[in-house]
Amino acid sequence: MQGERNKLGERNKLVLYDIPSSLKSNALSESKRGVSYTNTRYIRKIRRNLKGIIVQELEERIQKEGIVKPGNVLKVDAFLNHQCDCALFDAMGAAWAKHFKNSQINKILTIESSGIGIACVAARHFGNVPVVFAKKAQSINLDGDQYVSTVFSFTKQREFPVIVSRKYLNADDRVLILDDFLANGKALQGLIDICNHAGATVAGIGIAIEKGFQGGGDALREAGYDLDSLAIVDAMDPNDGSITFRK
Repeated sequence: MQGERNKLGERNKLVLYDIPSSLKSNALSESKRGVSYTNTRYIRKIRRNLKGIIVQELEERIQKEGIVKPGNVLKVDAFLNHQCDCALFDAMGAAWAKHFKNSQINKILTIESSGIGIACVAARHFGNVPVVFAKKAQSINLDGDQYVSTVFSFTKQREFPVIVSRKYLNADDRVLILDDFLANGKALQGLIDICNHAGATVAGIGIAIEKGFQGGGDALREAGYDLDSLAIVDAMDPNDGSITFRK
């Protein structure tokens, strides 16, 4: 996006350098309300409140397009884990990069399949570090020694193995774990277990949507992990479709 221009009328031109494309609408809305910024001032304003802007956008998408189903299920496949809004993923990656800027991340770990898109787009903001995704089943492509853990899937209500080749995770790695959802934290515990077996450092955890009422996030924070959840849902009701976010 470097060098790309948004022309907001002949007298008001705004250039956004290295700002995620999903944030450009904020610049447009500010201009339409008559708020005047020089390029530098506006970019600084966005960067100071980058996470706040992205959280607001993500929460709005959840409210507008999310569907609350019985059994504490929040369906957001319109933009997050079936059809993917890559501009939104890019913005989320920028927010995590700001949060973990001093964490010396050199590898991103996720789990198939919904975390893969988010992790790959986010990796751009960490200097294109490698992305490793844990597989949920043995494959003929998985050869050699492996790290294996067992996790319980909340959405599928069953246990399954998670597997990472020993070639792609080692004691020199400072790992950022990324995923789309955090509920009871079992999937993340499996990835943490794999990192521990490899001797790798879990330098941070980034989550798009945390269901705060299920306790997984609180347990990870109490264990000392640097967990950055962009949207935290504290309550939701399938009867009226209401969703309440943590403030």
